[in-house]
Amino acid sequence: MQQNELKKNHANYSPLTPIVFIEKAAKIFPDRYSIIHENKYFTWEQTFMRCKQLASSLSQKLAKGNVVGFIASNTPELYEAHFAVPMAGMILNAINYRLDSKTIAYIIDHSNIKMLFVDTEFLQLGKEAVSLSKEKPAIIIIKDEQTFTLETSYPHMDYEEFLGSYDVDFNHYKPLDEWESISINYTSGTTGSPKGVVYHHRGAYLNAMGNSLEWDMKMHPTYLWTLPMFHCNGWCFPWTIAMRAGTNICLRKVTGQNIYEKISSHGVEYLCGAPTVLSFIINTDTNHVKKLRNKV
Repeated sequence: MQQNELKKNHANYSPLTPIVFIEKAAKIFPDRYSIIHENKYFTWEQTFMRCKQLASSLSQKLAKGNVVGFIASNTPELYEAHFAVPMAGMILNAINYRLDSKTIAYIIDHSNIKMLFVDTEFLQLGKEAVSLSKEKPAIIIIKDEQTFTLETSYPHMDYEEFLGSYDVDFNHYKPLDEWESISINYTSGTTGSPKGVVYHHRGAYLNAMGNSLEWDMKMHPTYLWTLPMFHCNGWCFPWTIAMRAGTNICLRKVTGQNIYEKISSHGVEYLCGAPTVLSFIINTDTNHVKKLRNKV
């Protein structure tokens, strides 16, 4: 047999991409809860459909390879973006909302963000950053009225309206080459200009798998979002939880009281966090500490 006889084809090779995780979760476990955010509950079938809607709407406005920015809390919209943006053939830039507007403007221009989704809590920050940028991306608003209400009106289209413009026949994108970029994350720039780090589909896939192996994570885990998704794409856990068909518990404000409440009410089994987050848990007022029914 000659060395070049067995070449890549659909039967023996598929580029690695975390998009397959949500496809499987939606197909095999359509009715299991994917995301819980206060009184909103989504199944994996619903989340996959919403991701396809977002991907379709993005594809109508932007070109493959464009960068899409998000300034958002750990809400369902930012979770959906981790699948929907690459499903449109685009690159996700989840931005740290603790940065100042000048730094965010630099990130917008350096990564060539073409569209910016902004939670209303950070709308002023986002608008200032866009005004300082050369790129001037269009702004789409994320309204999380369960946990934050903006009193003033605004002229921008909101996320749900944007989803509603999708093409029903849209066939979402999957990379032809696993080396294609899936996301870009930036440092804070405390020692100079922020530095961007690009993930490819292969890296995101393998790191998501590694998370599960390192934790010996069971199937259908319940995961609490104490770690911002703008930190290295939540250490790739958005993709890990889909791979295990788990349930994401969203959390806008990370406090000891909120952490105990979510663990208690949803039976949370896993969470991530820097030492600051652990200190919140340790130093929680005893009036807000709840006896836990399970190991976290």
